[in-house]
Amino acid sequence: MSANRKGDRRERELVNLLDEAGFAVMRAPASGSATDRELPDVLAGDGDRFYAIEAKSSSGNPIYLTGEEVEALIYFARNFGAKARIAVRFDREDWYFFHPGDLYVTDGGNYRVKKETALADGVDLDELTGRSTKTTLDELSD
Repeated sequence: MSANRKGDRRERELVNLLDEAGFAVMRAPASGSATDRELPDVLAGDGDRFYAIEAKSSSGNPIYLTGEEVEALIYFARNFGAKARIAVRFDREDWYFFHPGDLYVTDGGNYRVKKETALADGVDLDELTGRSTKTTLDELSD
């Protein structure tokens, strides 16, 4: 299966999980089709929480995002009134979510998430959607 098809499948999986958690969810059209502006992969909201999400998946190698991808996400989220989140999923693991400011920035200005970082520091779906009993970062700050 091509990486692109796998990415699409993963995105649909994320959309379904957010939908099951009671969020209204919309996937952006495939990049390059609708607009010259970069759109986040997923928009999700439940009346209290609104997220603009860039979704990336990997078999196990670190996940990289360009500085432009992250800047476009932050720009869109700010103007839309949503919180920008990077969603990462490694094979045989759950989705984990990061605020862009919490990601490691390489010397070249790109962003990187390693699998061990995701497992140790990522916010899981229950925390993101408010179904966790833990106090989330969102409750402490924006």
